Amino acid sequence: MMSDTFLINAYYFYIAAMVLLAIVVFIVLHFVDAGYGMMRNSKWGYSINNKRAWFLMEFPIFIAMIGLWFFSPNHGQIVPLIFLILFEVHYFERVFIFPFLIKGKGTMPISVMAMGITFNILNASMQGYWLFYRAFDINSNAYPISWLYSPQFIIGLILFISGFIINLHSDKIIRNLRKNDSDNKHYLPRGGLFNYVTSANYFGELIEWLGFAIFTWSWSGFIFFLWTFANLVPRAAATYKRYYAEFPEELETKKLKRVFPFIY
Repeated sequence: MMSDTFLINAYYFYIAAMVLLAIVVFIVLHFVDAGYGMMRNSKWGYSINNKRAWFLMEFPIFIAMIGLWFFSPNHGQIVPLIFLILFEVHYFERVFIFPFLIKGKGTMPISVMAMGITFNILNASMQGYWLFYRAFDINSNAYPISWLYSPQFIIGLILFISGFIINLHSDKIIRNLRKNDSDNKHYLPRGGLFNYVTSANYFGELIEWLGFAIFTWSWSGFIFFLWTFANLVPRAAATYKRYYAEFPEELETKKLKRVFPFIY
């Protein structure tokens, strides 16, 4: 039977490895386009329907977080339960709503889906272990009720909700660019934060998980934000490059940035 010391050391080694891997991913994605969405190509292998792929990719983290919370001896704690609910609101939308609203007959490579599943399981383990187990091993009163009116919770919650709304609104704009399921053309999104950046949906998700990192005030939350940054910022740059090739005059006229308004 593994000792508690071994598990604790393994956890910290694991989160350190996740940081290093996020840095590697950030660098690699500046040279290799992630093979889904408008960047999809045959190099990534056999593909399946986008709707099915998104559901299969996001479902594991949705169910894993519930399981980690349910079997935790601390599942009666109110604040971690609120963390779980906020986390699951995002993934409920990603699992049960977002995939089925996708228009077009796009596909996703199974290899990309498998990488997404792997990360989601690893991320659930990282978030769930800290929020529902390790934090309370360090301090049995790690997340008291007073946490709900602390500055970090209030600021983080505002960012999380704002990012979630931006992400939803931006996804709706992208989705409505296409007239029906037979339309697979590329269009330059307009409206909302797309008036400032070409990847407003990614900006929303970055803000959302930054908020999560702040209101949980945890290394695991910060590393999730770091991974989101490492994955989405290079992809936003690739998206901008693709749009610039197709709509150069409009990007120049509007002076659009990639993902951070007025900055990058």
